Amino acid sequence: MQSSRGVYSPGLDPLTALGIEARNDEERRRYAELQVKAEAQRTAKELAYQRAYDDAFKRLYPNLMPIASSASQGATASPANQGNGRLAVFVKDDCPECSVRVKALQAQKQPFDVYMVGSQNDDERIRNWAIVSGIDPANVRTRQITLNHDGGRWLGLSLGGELPAVVREVNGQWLRQ
Repeated sequence: MQSSRGVYSPGLDPLTALGIEARNDEERRRYAELQVKAEAQRTAKELAYQRAYDDAFKRLYPNLMPIASSASQGATASPANQGNGRLAVFVKDDCPECSVRVKALQAQKQPFDVYMVGSQNDDERIRNWAIVSGIDPANVRTRQITLNHDGGRWLGLSLGGELPAVVREVNGQWLRQ
């Protein structure tokens, strides 16, 4: 982009740039519709690939527990943003109390999302912790329990205190349970 838009927004995709710089509402609407169609096609392709990937993972590694990556967090609880009615359980490695608390919740058949603080995005670390903590892989496969990298969420909640921390959103505010 040679205009000032290229300076202000150098990584902007062409349809967005054209829509922003449209000469009138009709032109802006046309670019918006083109972008919506392009995004719908892109999303459909990505979802189809994700389903194929998930199927391949289940087929090739039936005994491994899936870990939610930062990119896929939208599909699970996102405590730093908004709740989904499930408990969020913040744990850390080498924390016997964390394992005890998670075992108790699992025994109650309580659905919850585990967030490992300090996991360094290491899936193997979370898997090993889950195995040592007695999390049933079937509960992970059915998403009764999800395993997630914390990604700074614990700090974002600003609740403080020791781990484990079991929290739930109540009226827009995250509270320890």
